[in-house]
Amino acid sequence: MKKQLCLAGLMLIASAGFAAENTAPEAVPEPPDLPPKVESGEVLEPEVRIIESEKGKLEEYSINGRVYMVKVTPQSGPPYYLVDSNGDGELDTRRDHPSEISVPQWVILSW
Repeated sequence: MKKQLCLAGLMLIASAGFAAENTAPEAVPEPPDLPPKVESGEVLEPEVRIIESEKGKLEEYSINGRVYMVKVTPQSGPPYYLVDSNGDGELDTRRDHPSEISVPQWVILSW
């Protein structure tokens, strides 16, 4: 009985080896070419304009000609920011509401 089981096992292993030899691997297709690099022509970094006076310093941050933030650094006192938070063109400050947090925001797409 043991001889028959060993013989059957060897035949099973041999048949699996023959089946593996007969299968040819499929040809792997060539990868597609990379698409061309997209260049929009828009400036991705903000343009910073610094204005200094006797009262302090202003730093205007703009992208594509639109001012979206102004940092005001007075001669005495801490600096503060004026931010166009909703895109209407008016710069807002929230000194009287300390509970509101200014979340970083980026323009992903505009047209």
